[in-house]
Amino acid sequence: MALRRGIPLLIQQFRALFTKNLILSWRSKRSMFLQLFSSLFFIFLIFCIQKAMEARFASTTSFENVFDPKAVVSPPIPPCEDKFYIKLPCYDFVWSGSDNPRLGSIVDRIRENNPGRPIPLNKVQAFRTKSEVDQWLFSNPMSCPGALHFVERNATVITYGIQTNSTPVEMRGNYEDPTFKYQIPLQIAAEREIARSLIGDPNFGWVVNLKEFAHPALEIFSALGTIGPTFFLAIAMFGFVFQISSLITEKELKLRQAMTMMGLYDTAYWFSWLMWEGIITLLSAFLTVLFGMMFQFDFFLNNNFAVVFLLFFLFQLNMIGFAFMLSAFISKSSSSTTVGFSIFIIGFLTQLITQFGFPYTTNFSDTFRIIWSLFPPNLLAQGLTLLSDATATPEDPGISWSRRGKCAPNDEECVITINEIFIWLLSTFLVWFVLAIYFDNIIPNSSGVRKSVIYFLNPGYWTGKGGNKVSEGGICSCISSVPRPENNTPDDEDVLQEENTVKQQAREGIIDTNIAAQIHGLVKTYPGTTTIGCCKCKKTSHYHALKGLWVNFAKGQLFCLLGPNGAGKTTAINCLTGITPVTAGDALIYGNSVRNSVGMSNIRRIIGVCPQFDILWDALSGREHLHLFASIKGLPPASIKSVTEKSLAEVRLTEAARTRAGSYSGGMKRRLSVAIALIGDPKLVILDEPTTGMDPITRRHVWDIIEDAKKGRAIILTTHSMEEADILSDRIGIMAKGRLRCIGTSIRLKSKFGTGFIANVSFSGGANGNPVRGEDVTTMDHEPVKQFFKNRLDVVPKEENKSFLTYVIPHDREKLLTNFFGELQDREREFGISDIQLGLTTLEEVFLNIAKQAELESAAAEGSLATLTLTSGPSVQIPVGARFIGIPRTESAENPRGVMVEVYWEQDDSGALCISGHSPETPIPAHVQLRASLTATSQRNVRSRAGGVHGIVIDPNQIGTAN
Repeated sequence: MALRRGIPLLIQQFRALFTKNLILSWRSKRSMFLQLFSSLFFIFLIFCIQKAMEARFASTTSFENVFDPKAVVSPPIPPCEDKFYIKLPCYDFVWSGSDNPRLGSIVDRIRENNPGRPIPLNKVQAFRTKSEVDQWLFSNPMSCPGALHFVERNATVITYGIQTNSTPVEMRGNYEDPTFKYQIPLQIAAEREIARSLIGDPNFGWVVNLKEFAHPALEIFSALGTIGPTFFLAIAMFGFVFQISSLITEKELKLRQAMTMMGLYDTAYWFSWLMWEGIITLLSAFLTVLFGMMFQFDFFLNNNFAVVFLLFFLFQLNMIGFAFMLSAFISKSSSSTTVGFSIFIIGFLTQLITQFGFPYTTNFSDTFRIIWSLFPPNLLAQGLTLLSDATATPEDPGISWSRRGKCAPNDEECVITINEIFIWLLSTFLVWFVLAIYFDNIIPNSSGVRKSVIYFLNPGYWTGKGGNKVSEGGICSCISSVPRPENNTPDDEDVLQEENTVKQQAREGIIDTNIAAQIHGLVKTYPGTTTIGCCKCKKTSHYHALKGLWVNFAKGQLFCLLGPNGAGKTTAINCLTGITPVTAGDALIYGNSVRNSVGMSNIRRIIGVCPQFDILWDALSGREHLHLFASIKGLPPASIKSVTEKSLAEVRLTEAARTRAGSYSGGMKRRLSVAIALIGDPKLVILDEPTTGMDPITRRHVWDIIEDAKKGRAIILTTHSMEEADILSDRIGIMAKGRLRCIGTSIRLKSKFGTGFIANVSFSGGANGNPVRGEDVTTMDHEPVKQFFKNRLDVVPKEENKSFLTYVIPHDREKLLTNFFGELQDREREFGISDIQLGLTTLEEVFLNIAKQAELESAAAEGSLATLTLTSGPSVQIPVGARFIGIPRTESAENPRGVMVEVYWEQDDSGALCISGHSPETPIPAHVQLRASLTATSQRNVRSRAGGVHGIVIDPNQIGTAN
């Protein structure tokens, strides 16, 4: 099947990734809702704040256009309870001159003729003199809003004075003007009644009209212009945090790495996210303007719709680009919220500074403005200020589309126009987007992989050609200088032959068309770390994960890579797939170098990978996963659906095809990962422990799939199942401690590294053919068989039970086996034997022997010691892996050379050797040559630094000679 390449593949990957983003967002409705409708909440808050401020100034017309002021006709004396902060009981007014009856009658008429409300007698307090009034006011503060002082000079002259508290007070946003509220009503009432008294006409008309000046509206407090920048920044931060979190999550969970291993173009990845976030930003900006118009803000109604919409859209788009760039520096998704909060706080502070005029005034140079404008919230704050000032009063026209490039109304400085803000937002967005792609390539990922800082100057990066030479554009490992592992010559002749073959082919430039991948001395070293504490410095040494791997992987074969945990299997696979950078050496996959960025891009188009741990989206179904990876791989669109259904059927996931992967069991996830690895007909398939977590039936089925997949392609398999390796592999390589220890077919390894043949003898009856019933059988019934094996093959049972015996027969007895088993078969009835089975040593035993030998070599190289505690009480320090140990200070007349023990070793869960026991103490044979240094050491009883006595290592060959 021909796979797409170039621009058609780029477009196909873009569509698939865009669909993936759409599905993930749709299934995360809460975050989608917040991104789109958070503006409604914040605009509603602005609306409430604006209405609260308007209510505060509702009692004044200063903020309204007054063309024809309305007259206030003879305002009445208000009740004292209307005064702010009055103390009860209170008086409407007090007066002096009570000893004059004429003045008393004037006051009575003031009370009775008060417009709209006659004043009760008990609400007026009379005094004789002004001094008495002052004394009462001093003693009773806040009990009366005003006082009148009358003096009758003669029959035609009456004078008066007014006392009021002229201090303006405020309550709940309302201001009280004592002059207009109390002084003027008292003055009008006193003059009216004095005039009537002097004229002698109680009905004399006395009407006074009060009218303010006509005036334009003053600029009222604008909640949108003052706190709008902060609130609109908060709206944009929702999208910012969700976007940066999505990018980092895909990086942290290695989802993007999985897509990259399948041949994903970086361009398709970034543009798919840009397109999706651009659409979300477009809708969010549109809804923001719509909600603003719905709440009848002059800001949204009087400014041109396109101008306001572009400001919000370009700002939010700019923040998305900013998120793209910052995501390259962050490796944990949990940090995205912290980064978002930090950006918000910084933006809030810089917006406050911007609203105070910095640096968009003539007092500051262009340098300050250029630097300040690089941070998106600052441009938003200035843009909102211009638009808000342009609609500060009802008479202001706002900014129209045609005037966007001119000075905004009420902008006296005119340092920057709204159109220049648009240009700044768009241009800085492009800068952030380009920097995001650049930093994503040159900043090391979690594995240390990065490209050169000038990778874009390599022609192969743009053309996709080349890739077979490291010099054409290497992938940097970002690891400091570390010592190279020593070049050890392989102990196994098969491994040595494989290494020499690969070296010869590499040296002579031989291209074998039957070879899919060729590894040339692959080395991977992890540098040591230094941890500085408060009182000490802790340093760890370098770790050599791979110590020079030379091997060929042939087409049409499955190569099984075995080894204990930490042997280097997954590291080798990660190097082949480009996940982990290579420290030294190289690997060629169909002629493309893994150390070349162009070559790695070519490799990813022709390989399929099932990683050690499932890399799946919990929110996507199995069918959606396969559809996505089939599109990334470049399958023709017409065949994607059929290939997807076929792959689901092969791994028995058809019924769960629509179920989200997060609900899959561990085995189902592994099957889906295998299906993803095989999709697109890759030339090289790498399966890292593919059947982990599967039940036996499903495992067998997957084995059939892998067996069928070998045709025409190479498969590299790692597993901990020896049965799986035995059944599937054409060649097996066992690694330990970063080196290839053996290589060959299963039979070759068993015959070479196994302990010999395994003979299982099963019993169905007692000796001499008598039937056995229940528990009457004892191991004594098998004694004739045991003697038969002992006499003819000199072997004893390895495992013994009532119903069977298991023997391990060394290879050197192979010539005796034909006659031996012929005779044994003839005597089956005599011995009560029901079945005899003969086979080679299991692959598991080979594996354990190789792993144990590697541990011994490592322990010997490191000089590791273990403590052996004898049954007799004392403890000695012995080298790890030592078999026969002489015990110091045990010399006696009976045993002049001392005693020795045989130490039994086993491997723990981590593969390390540990002591499982020891034999009884026996005398050291006379012919055994003890090392002089060790003998002297035992005689001097030299103790180690830890205080333990060192045991004497005895050569096992000398013990074998003695036996």
